[in-house]
Amino acid sequence: MKSLKTVLKVLLPLAIGLFFIYLSYQSTTAEDRKRIVGYIQSADMRFLFLSALFAVLSHLSRAYRWLFLLEPMGYKPKLHNSILAVLIAYLANLGVPRSGEVFRATTLTTYENIPFEKGFGTIITERLIDLVMLALCIALALGLQFDLIYDFLTQKEINFTFLFIGVGIALILFFSLKQLFKTNKHPLVLKIKNLLRGLLEGILSIKKMPKKGAFVFHTLFIWLMYLAMFYVVKWCLPETSSLTLIAMLPAFVVGGLTISATNGGIGIYPYAVGMILAAYGISTEVGLAFGWIMWSAQTLMILFFGGLSFFVLPLVNRKKMD
Repeated sequence: MKSLKTVLKVLLPLAIGLFFIYLSYQSTTAEDRKRIVGYIQSADMRFLFLSALFAVLSHLSRAYRWLFLLEPMGYKPKLHNSILAVLIAYLANLGVPRSGEVFRATTLTTYENIPFEKGFGTIITERLIDLVMLALCIALALGLQFDLIYDFLTQKEINFTFLFIGVGIALILFFSLKQLFKTNKHPLVLKIKNLLRGLLEGILSIKKMPKKGAFVFHTLFIWLMYLAMFYVVKWCLPETSSLTLIAMLPAFVVGGLTISATNGGIGIYPYAVGMILAAYGISTEVGLAFGWIMWSAQTLMILFFGGLSFFVLPLVNRKKMD
């Protein structure tokens, strides 16, 4: 049963990605696909390298910001280990979505003796903050382009009722499980409670953090770099170079939402970004080309630095492991 779940975690997101690649294929003719390849081949590489630079800066900032969350619990890991752990996490997410968080916490457990549940708790805190930042970006995109986005989603027959029902069911399940855990004394439940307490300590470390100003600065910097690495890619193609920041913000938000749906957003990222850009008068071929250029550049960057980190990590810690 466990092996089946593991296989599904790997194959299901990949299957979703392949499905969206198929949709992209079906929605274009042979001539369209030829034009898409042509756009990709003619992309201005200077802006792709600039985009990759912004991405690297965001990863370095995230690694440094992580130290602020660990410090209140008395842990001071080396910065290079934090950087390597973050890069490995991004690489792992390309294989199995959300597995990177586990790899990240495990890395510091192995090389810095930080309890897994506490390190993982700080990562959950980070993800919650990322969720807040993404929600702010969504609110900003909706506020600036509400009429256009609403009309576009209505044309695509997006059903918001099912979304609200899903949120309601999730809340009911959460409070039901919370009550069950509160009263149950089973040994397994007690072990889970201890794990959750460790996670909670990691999550609440933000309240005891002495460098809150620096933490906020790096949070804003990370998301500014995310937006910048997306925005500069518009100059890779003449057809997208005139797009304004306001026009690109919805595509940036939708692209961000798709990243965790499949292995690093494969298939679904280019399709979703291209679909949003179509609302701003960008042709299907150009929109898909933009999506694939953006996704390919970032994926190659992660493969390079993440793969390198796997080899470097044990080398820089060999004295500790001896």
